[in-house]
Amino acid sequence: MRDLLMLGLFAALIYKTLKDPLWGVLGWVWMGVMNPHRLAYGFAHDAPWSMLIALTLFLSLLIHRDKLVKFPVNAVTILLGIWIVWIGVSPLLFSFYPDKEMHFWSRAFKVLLMVLVSLLVVQRRRDLDWLVLVLVVSIGYYGIKGGVFTVLSGGSARVWGPEGSFIEDNNSLALATIMTVPLIRYLQLQSTRRWQHHLATAAMLLCMASAVGSQSRGAFLAIVMMSFFMWLKSRNKLPLALVVLVALPLIFVFMPDSWTDRMETIKTYDQDASAMGRINAWQMAWRLATDLFPFGGGFTVAGAAVFAKYAPDPSIPLTAHSIYFQAMGEHGFLGLALFVGIFAMTWRMASATIRASKAELDLQWARDLSAMCQVGLIGYATGGAFLSLVYFDLPYYLVLIVVVVNRIVASEMAQRKKAAIAAGQAPRDVHSPYWGSA
Repeated sequence: MRDLLMLGLFAALIYKTLKDPLWGVLGWVWMGVMNPHRLAYGFAHDAPWSMLIALTLFLSLLIHRDKLVKFPVNAVTILLGIWIVWIGVSPLLFSFYPDKEMHFWSRAFKVLLMVLVSLLVVQRRRDLDWLVLVLVVSIGYYGIKGGVFTVLSGGSARVWGPEGSFIEDNNSLALATIMTVPLIRYLQLQSTRRWQHHLATAAMLLCMASAVGSQSRGAFLAIVMMSFFMWLKSRNKLPLALVVLVALPLIFVFMPDSWTDRMETIKTYDQDASAMGRINAWQMAWRLATDLFPFGGGFTVAGAAVFAKYAPDPSIPLTAHSIYFQAMGEHGFLGLALFVGIFAMTWRMASATIRASKAELDLQWARDLSAMCQVGLIGYATGGAFLSLVYFDLPYYLVLIVVVVNRIVASEMAQRKKAAIAAGQAPRDVHSPYWGSA
């Protein structure tokens, strides 16, 4: 039954994509983030859905090329473009396992390329709202389900994601769930009905419960950081503060002793085998990147041969378990600079948008969305410090959203300035929300 439902939804998606490429972008995001086909058990489970929707999207781009917007050239997109090129350099030059590189490179390349393609299609507030909704539904499905599971089980078991995806293990799913909370908050701020507001509150609480129930230490730190920044960045701070100060501690109180014991290992990391294994992998990444400066060792650095040459303890070859050391080990110091630079410049762009739209009542949605994307990036920067998720889709979609919001606000402010000049009025002095060509 699930397979037939998946087939029917996909057929409708293909039809809509040929009519409007936006549906292809939304379909790609849905397939890549949620992996709905992994919820089926028959032919749909392993069918090449993403490849089919991507091919249909490119066909639709050709059909509707007159409706595409000009590609935005700015610091964020330039760094993103260089990053896409650079991730192919280390695997070609210094890989210890060149025969295994193609699979990992292909997966990362497709994620990043589709972000750039989406910048040609996503152009209006309506498009952004649809994109946010798809992201919320895709991750929120697992977050809400996991939250209910955590509450009913008393937090005695961990929550896992769909197999074969970026969010398969409990730690990655927890981070993705936490990063979705600010997007739910954005939808809540734009809601006009009481039931929508309450539904969003319930979804946020259940997502946080799911993340806590994963027993992920990185997710715990991300929750703490994001709770503060979401309160700092949000309008209507008092209701949000009440939720965070009352509901969130209750979630922690009802967790079992196993959860408390695991969180306490943050203070005694030097006595935890898992933590020391990660530190060993971090030292390996540093030594490798220093030796091959400015390059890295490619996507397959977590192998015995690499650890034998660079790790302090070669007997425990682990993945980096840190977006920063993963980027450094795989693509060198230049790769790390590009990776961090993308999100740093995205943060600056979001801040510029917030300043420009702050006094414009009809652009409050842009302020809210930019601020909540910043909160999501805080979660990624914090929780990602303990996970190998350099190529995870969700943070790059936050980058996409920030760039498109900035473009919309810049265009709107430019039109208002022209209208004021045409009417013989002095245009109001506002912060420029945009740097680069539209």
